[in-house]
Amino acid sequence: MGLKGKDLLGIRELETDEIGLILDTAESLKEVSSRDIKKVPALRGKTVVNLFFEPSTRTRTSFELAAKRLSADLLNISIATSSVVKGETLFDTAKNLEAMMADIIVIRHSSSGAPDRLARRLKSSVINAGDGSHEHPTQALTDLYTIRERKGGLSGLIVTIVGDIAHSRVARSNIYALVKMGADVRVAGPPTMMPAGIDKLGVRVYHDLDEALSGADVVMMLRLQLERQGKALFPSIREYSRLYGLNSERLKFAKKDALVMHPGPVNRGVEITSDLADGVSSVIMDQVTNGIAVRMAVIYLLSAGRA
Repeated sequence: MGLKGKDLLGIRELETDEIGLILDTAESLKEVSSRDIKKVPALRGKTVVNLFFEPSTRTRTSFELAAKRLSADLLNISIATSSVVKGETLFDTAKNLEAMMADIIVIRHSSSGAPDRLARRLKSSVINAGDGSHEHPTQALTDLYTIRERKGGLSGLIVTIVGDIAHSRVARSNIYALVKMGADVRVAGPPTMMPAGIDKLGVRVYHDLDEALSGADVVMMLRLQLERQGKALFPSIREYSRLYGLNSERLKFAKKDALVMHPGPVNRGVEITSDLADGVSSVIMDQVTNGIAVRMAVIYLLSAGRA
C-alpha cells in the first residue's frame, strides 16, 4: 500500500488516513537505524536525488540516510557547482535528472510552489523538503511522530507553536497536520509575525506567551526567520527573547510533563535557553532521530505507490 498520489508536496493535500499510514510505517522502519547493519533492501535499484537550492544540513542529511538505509542509489546535487549557475532552469535540471531515470526527486527551494510546478511536469515522484514560506511536510510528520511516540496519541493534546509564524513553513505544515489529527493548536508571537487570517486554519492566536503556554502538552519553538523577513519585525533580538523566549520559569505555565520541541537549528538564548534545549523535557534530538524514520517511510510509500 502506498500514498494516493505520486508526490508529497504538502500536508494540506494529505488525508488523515495517509498521515496515519506514514506514521505507522515510520514506526515499523525506525528499528532499522538501531541494527548493526543499518540497511534493508526495500528500494534496491531505485534512485533518489537530493536537489537543494537552499542551505541545509539536517534535512538533506536525513533524506540521504533515509535513502541509503532503504538501499536506494542516492545522488546529491550541489547547486553551486551545477548547470544552474550557467543559466539552466529548474525545470530543465529536473528533466535531465528524470532522463537519467531518477525515481524520486527531493527538492528544497526558496520559491513557494516550486515543488508543485515540478511535480505537474515530471513523471518522477517529487518530495517537498521545504519551499519558501509555504510548507515543510516531512518536518511536520516528524514532529507528529515524535509527539505520538511520547504521548501515545495526538487527538485532544494542546500544542502551542511559538515564534515567527508568518515566515515559518514548519509552522504552517504543523498547523495543517495537528488540526487534522484532532489536536488543539495555539500560535503565539508578536503581531508583526502573525499572518492575517491565521485563525481561519483552526488555531487560537495569542500575543502573550504565558497565556499561550497555560496547560500546554507540547511547546514547539520556532527559529527566527531573519533571512526571510526582509526587515526588522521587532525592536531587537534581546526584546524578542524577553517576550517570547522559552525558559524554565516560563515552562511552568505548561503541564508538568510538557514536551519541548524545536525543528532546528536552535538559536540558544534567543528562542530557548540551553538548559531547556538539553533538559529532560526536550525531545529535540528525538526529532532528529525520528526524521530519518519518517523520511524512510515517505520514500518507501511513494515507491510502493509508483510500483
